[in-house]
Amino acid sequence: MKITGYRTLSSRHHWRRAVGDVNGHIEDAVTDVPILIIETDEGIEGVGIGSHADLARLFPAVLGEDPRAVSALFDRMLAAVFKSSHTGATYGGLATIDAALWDLKAKLAGEPLWRLLGGRDRFVPGYASGLDIALSDDEIAGFYGEFADRGYVAAKLKGGLDPDADLRRLRVIEEVLARNTTRPGLMLDANESWQVKQAVRYVSALEEHVDLLWVEEPLRRWDAVGHARLSAGVRSAIATGENLTGVEQFRPLFDAGAPDIVQAGAVWGVTHVLRLAHAAAARDLPISPVGYNANPAVAAVMTAVPNHLTTEVQALDFAPGVVVDHEFADGGIVLGDEPGGGIRIDESAIELASTGDGWRNPAGPHHRPPRAGLRVVLDGVER
Repeated sequence: MKITGYRTLSSRHHWRRAVGDVNGHIEDAVTDVPILIIETDEGIEGVGIGSHADLARLFPAVLGEDPRAVSALFDRMLAAVFKSSHTGATYGGLATIDAALWDLKAKLAGEPLWRLLGGRDRFVPGYASGLDIALSDDEIAGFYGEFADRGYVAAKLKGGLDPDADLRRLRVIEEVLARNTTRPGLMLDANESWQVKQAVRYVSALEEHVDLLWVEEPLRRWDAVGHARLSAGVRSAIATGENLTGVEQFRPLFDAGAPDIVQAGAVWGVTHVLRLAHAAAARDLPISPVGYNANPAVAAVMTAVPNHLTTEVQALDFAPGVVVDHEFADGGIVLGDEPGGGIRIDESAIELASTGDGWRNPAGPHHRPPRAGLRVVLDGVER
C-alpha cells in the first residue's frame, strides 16, 4: 500500500454562544474546522482534523510511502522541514497528516484506534470547558448545566482579569456541578496573561475561597523558571504545554521542575501526544489534552497511556459533516467501535452548511470589549 495524494476540506463549527479568553472573544462564534483526507492506491482513506498549514511542503515526505509506518513518517516529516523549523503553524500541518495516517493504520487493522494503541477501557474521563470569558452568569449556568446532565463533575473557567468576578463565576459552576458530587473540580485558565508575582497574588486571593485543581497557562509558555516558582507559591497545580509544538520544547520546563500537569494540544497529532505522555510518565507527571473536543484521535490515545488525568470537552456536538463515533456521557467521552480514529466525513453535509464568516470577522478573536480592560481587583480595591 502506498500514499498517493491528499485533499482538504473545511467545515465550520457553530458554537451558538460567544467564545474566547482573556485575550478577546467572538460573539456568536463560528470557527473553521480544517479537515485532511489522505488517499492511497488501494482506495482506503485516512482522516485528520487540525490544520492545513504547510501541507504542500510536508506531504512529499510521505508521498509514495506505506502509511502503516506512521511513527517513522512523523520523523520523516520533521526531518524534511528541520532546516526552516517544524514549529508553530507547520507543526499543525504535520500533526494533521499524522492523525490521518493513524486513522488509516487503524482502518487497515480493522480496529478502532483506541484498541490499536493498546487501550482496554473505551471511557475517557473529561471535564467541561466553555471558552466562557464573555458569558453571563446565567449563560455559564446553562452551559455547564448541559454537562452536569451528562454526569460531568469538573469544569474549567476562562478568567484572569478580575479575581472577584472569577470567584463569583467559579461559584456558579460549582453550584451547577454539585448535583453530581460534593466536591466539584474547578480549574482556571489565564491564557498566558500574567507574570509570576501577579499570578501568585491572584491565585492566592482565589484560594482563600475555592479549592482549584489547577491554574492553566498562567505565564508565557517559555517561562520554565517562572512556572516552577509559581507552583511553589500556591496550592493549585500548574498546568501548561498546549501551545508547545514539539516534545523537545518541554525540556526546559521539565528541567526546571515544572509543570505539575503536562498539557498536550489536541491539534498536535497522535504521535506527539503519545511521546509526550511517556515523557511525562517518566517524570511521574499526569497528562491532559486540550482543544477542540480533544480531537477524537487524541482522545483515543488517552486510553492507552498510564498517566492520563482528564480531557477537555468544549462542546457536545461537532461541526456539520464531521461524524464522530463516540458520545459524551458519564462525565467523559465514551469511544466507539468503528475502525479508525472514529471520524467520518460527510462532504455533502459540509457543502450544505458552508455559510458564515467565522474567525474571519474583522472584529476578530482579539477584539477586547470594554469590560476586558487591564484591571485587577484584590480585596475590593482596584490596583
